[in-house]
Amino acid sequence: MPKQGPHPVNKLKTMLVTSMKKVGRHADGNGLYLVVEPSGAKRWVLRVLIQGGRRIDMGLGSTSHVSLGEAREKAATARKLARNGKDPVAERREQRIQVPTFREAAEQVHSERLPTFGNAKHAAQWISTLRTYAFPKIGDMPVNSITTSHVVGVLGPIWLTKVETASRLKQRLFIVFQWAKAHGFLIGDNPASTVQQALP
Repeated sequence: MPKQGPHPVNKLKTMLVTSMKKVGRHADGNGLYLVVEPSGAKRWVLRVLIQGGRRIDMGLGSTSHVSLGEAREKAATARKLARNGKDPVAERREQRIQVPTFREAAEQVHSERLPTFGNAKHAAQWISTLRTYAFPKIGDMPVNSITTSHVVGVLGPIWLTKVETASRLKQRLFIVFQWAKAHGFLIGDNPASTVQQALP
């Protein structure tokens, strides 16, 4: 059995994991534990030291979905992040958040707002304005990467020539970004909130 200092490493075996019924934490080494609940459920937990000297427990999944080998791989990845000064739990949380593109966000907002439109024509106009003027320029950009300067690039060409359309477009851009903020996809100011200051 390989060892690292006084603490055993890779202590658990696959057969032992499968047959283990004793409630509690069972160490595999390097902070990885098999946790057996009173209900009989089993899961993997990694205890790791992060920046600032704080110890955290990070769940790595149920033994029914994550094998012993996979748990060790996940633990090794998390320990590497911690050594580099990162919080592996926060990193995983960020990875789980799939930030939509502006196009995806706008289509979702339009879908959610459909019941509030007075008629089908208004509903169609709401999204068609974005499809015509915004999608070609920022449609494929993640909503959290769009800045005020990008919004200026969308509104600028029609700001003085199509005043009413530009005003409506600005309002709809603002609504989409507010939706993104409300869902945690966008942190900070709404990029459409101060755009008027940069336009003639």
